[in-house]
Amino acid sequence: MIDSHCHLADEAFSADLPAVVARAREAGLERALVVLAAGDDKEARQAARVEALWPEVRFAIGVHPHAAHEFADDPARAARAVREQLATTPSARAVGEIGLDYHYDVSPREVQQRVFRAQVGLARELDLPVVIHTREADADTLAILREEGGGRVRGVLHCFTGTAALAHAGIELGLHISLAGIVTFPKAIALREAIAQVPLDRLLVETDSPFLAPVPHRGSRNEPAHLARIVGAIAALRGLAAAEVGAQTTANFRALFRP
Repeated sequence: MIDSHCHLADEAFSADLPAVVARAREAGLERALVVLAAGDDKEARQAARVEALWPEVRFAIGVHPHAAHEFADDPARAARAVREQLATTPSARAVGEIGLDYHYDVSPREVQQRVFRAQVGLARELDLPVVIHTREADADTLAILREEGGGRVRGVLHCFTGTAALAHAGIELGLHISLAGIVTFPKAIALREAIAQVPLDRLLVETDSPFLAPVPHRGSRNEPAHLARIVGAIAALRGLAAAEVGAQTTANFRALFRP
């Protein structure tokens, strides 16, 4: 199994990182994609610790929509910051997480859009996949991917909680759909219905840890070792063996991120 999106460089793991990595490996994880905020020196130092403990990890680097306001004066500067950190991070394999978040509106929507556009353009230039965060902004997210990606940007809609229509649109754009612990929540019926018909070869699995721990760990700190709960939930939904889902999502990760 591969955790396609986690935040192991978050301070939530600083005290017991070796144990967290050990549990992930014991749970059967081959590797994880660790998401980093561009320009965050503290996260970069923690990322070095993660890689020393787990050399198979890979990284995604981007400016999250919540941080877009920091680049309001020059959105292109966000792409430059990502480019510079990618150049000094040999294990980086993606631009992200990037996108739009209209739920909290931490950053003005227009600024979010401009920063997102700049980073999609960078990913296209570098031929790297994008890790997309979209919340209550689906139409604008898809429009920017179409306009800036030109049909040539591959990537993933991370922590998918959207509709069947969004999943279909994402797949048409060449994106993968990544499912997190929410798929295990009893009330997530609409989500399970929405992803029921997503082709298995377009699915990824993630923990988004330390957030969104799956049942029965809900409410506690999440970690990559809990990925098997998500794989199991998808397997039950599809009527498949967990090993089959784990093997296919692992193959999907390798094809997309070329680790």
